[in-house]
Amino acid sequence: MSENEVNGEEIAAQVEEFLATEESALETEESSDASTVAESSESEAQEEPVSELELVQQKVAELEDQLARAKAETYNVSQEYSGYVRRSKADIPGYRQAGKAEVLAALAPVFDDIYAARQHGELEGPFASIVKKLEETLGTQAEFVSYGAVGEVFDPQVHEALMAEDKEGLEEAVVGQVLQPGYRMGDRVLRPARVIVHNPA
Repeated sequence: MSENEVNGEEIAAQVEEFLATEESALETEESSDASTVAESSESEAQEEPVSELELVQQKVAELEDQLARAKAETYNVSQEYSGYVRRSKADIPGYRQAGKAEVLAALAPVFDDIYAARQHGELEGPFASIVKKLEETLGTQAEFVSYGAVGEVFDPQVHEALMAEDKEGLEEAVVGQVLQPGYRMGDRVLRPARVIVHNPA
């Protein structure tokens, strides 16, 4: 056997040994990679349910917050409505009184004509009875009365002076003549009495 043949066989043996070593290393690496992938997949599988649970908990927290806000808004609206109802009920008597006063004030010219007719002796017969009944009814139901008489002390809160004259023997201003009576509903003056005032000379 020649020296070249011996060298060839040795080289072939070394190549086979190298290839065998590389193949073994490759198999080991593939096995390690497969194990790593399996472990990673297993870890992800374990972590995934935890992530979904956190999302659900977050969603529940958001819904609870929205519900709390909605309840608060509903409560505020309810309180505002209750306050509105209370104020409305409290204001009803005032509205009724204001309505009565407005109607009675609008009737003042009618009662002025009645006063003038009574002063001239023209209020007679059935019409006089009707007027009396009307005045009594309004006095009972609405506390509506007329006022103003000669000799009353002049009060600018309830009298309107259309003219003024000086008179001897007076110590204070008084009503000298009633031109038109005043009208009152309870304590509320609907229209002051229109008078001629006599002042001390």
